[in-house]
Amino acid sequence: MRWRATPARPYTGFERHRAAERVPYCGANPIADMWCEKALALLAGSFRRSVRDGSDRQARGEMALAATFAGMGFGNAGVHIPHANGYPIAGQAKDFRAADYPQGEALVPHGVAVALTAPEAFRFTFAAAPERHLRAGRLLNPDAVMTSDPADFLPGIVAALMADIGLPNGLAAVGFGAGDIDDLVAGTMRQQRLLAVAPVPVTEDDIARIFERSMRLWCAN
Repeated sequence: MRWRATPARPYTGFERHRAAERVPYCGANPIADMWCEKALALLAGSFRRSVRDGSDRQARGEMALAATFAGMGFGNAGVHIPHANGYPIAGQAKDFRAADYPQGEALVPHGVAVALTAPEAFRFTFAAAPERHLRAGRLLNPDAVMTSDPADFLPGIVAALMADIGLPNGLAAVGFGAGDIDDLVAGTMRQQRLLAVAPVPVTEDDIARIFERSMRLWCAN
């Protein structure tokens, strides 16, 4: 069976190093792909349920197991653009105060900060590994209908999941605007250990475009 759910740079794309010189992340590989697939499949059935009903012990257990599998998979292969973007989003928080967190100061929680640009980041990286992006989308929503543009498939599924679990609708919803993009880009470009794992080279213009397109992620009803 071919495991192919990790849309990261493949491990064969990195220069070989002695053990003491290896980078923290080794790139997409068959073992990491296996754990990532297991995590995504569990999320598909349990994420919405666990958010909507905190007493659903089965869903919460599956989320805990998914987190463990994700740590073994994504934590080994590596994470890239969404996480790199998450640093300046959280670090430059303005006046957003997340529900169920202490309200004394502005805070964009890590998971929210990472998710806010994930749809557009995956749209950007799609051409590097279409089959991996499509596979990830099918795992997250087995019933999803293919879009006219395949590059929209995974971004749409991720954005729909975000909307369903009550995450903010893009960067504008947590207080950012067009005037903040330069500072956000500068913060992202400092995260080269993460950007190195992206399946395509990443420039400042690329990151700026992702931030611009992430100001709003879905149309409100």
